Amino acid sequence: MRSPRHETGPPDLTTPEGFGAFYEEHIDAVLGFVTRRVADPHLAADLTADIFLAAMGSATGYRPNRGVPIAWLFGIARNILSGHARGLARESGALARLSGRRLLDDEDVAALEERIDAQRAFRALAERHAALSEPLRAALDLVVLDELTPAEAAQALGVTQATVRVRLHRARRALRGPDSLAEPQLEAAR
Repeated sequence: MRSPRHETGPPDLTTPEGFGAFYEEHIDAVLGFVTRRVADPHLAADLTADIFLAAMGSATGYRPNRGVPIAWLFGIARNILSGHARGLARESGALARLSGRRLLDDEDVAALEERIDAQRAFRALAERHAALSEPLRAALDLVVLDELTPAEAAQALGVTQATVRVRLHRARRALRGPDSLAEPQLEAAR
């Protein structure tokens, strides 16, 4: 459930007290944002700290007329997480080139098949989510997972609210599956 916001103005990150209050007010939301995207608790803590450090470093660039501080923080969080993902991809590629891959034995394959079969519906939805373009996925995640309003998501993404609403509509339609894409075509043919 979404908690009410008490944000009335720009964050005052210029003093230890101001930053402390800002941190206390937003730590749970930022940590939730990160933990929905990262499974390792130590990494989640490190990334959350990086987000607040980046916020402190760019506090002078915060413009209250552009939206609420939490949307500003989520925009910073998206940048931090994207940078981390790019670093992981580079590291993973280098490790794969250096060490090769471990082959799966029959027991590993059987366990994986069993797990995959048990989560078929979730996997199909996750695949459709992963297939969404980055702009559609980002808008959907900010509104559905992070519980931002479309206006707040627009601020975090740096686009208009109308753009976010169009992206949400397209993302939800794509998540319903291939049958939902055929419905408008059938209606048009009638």
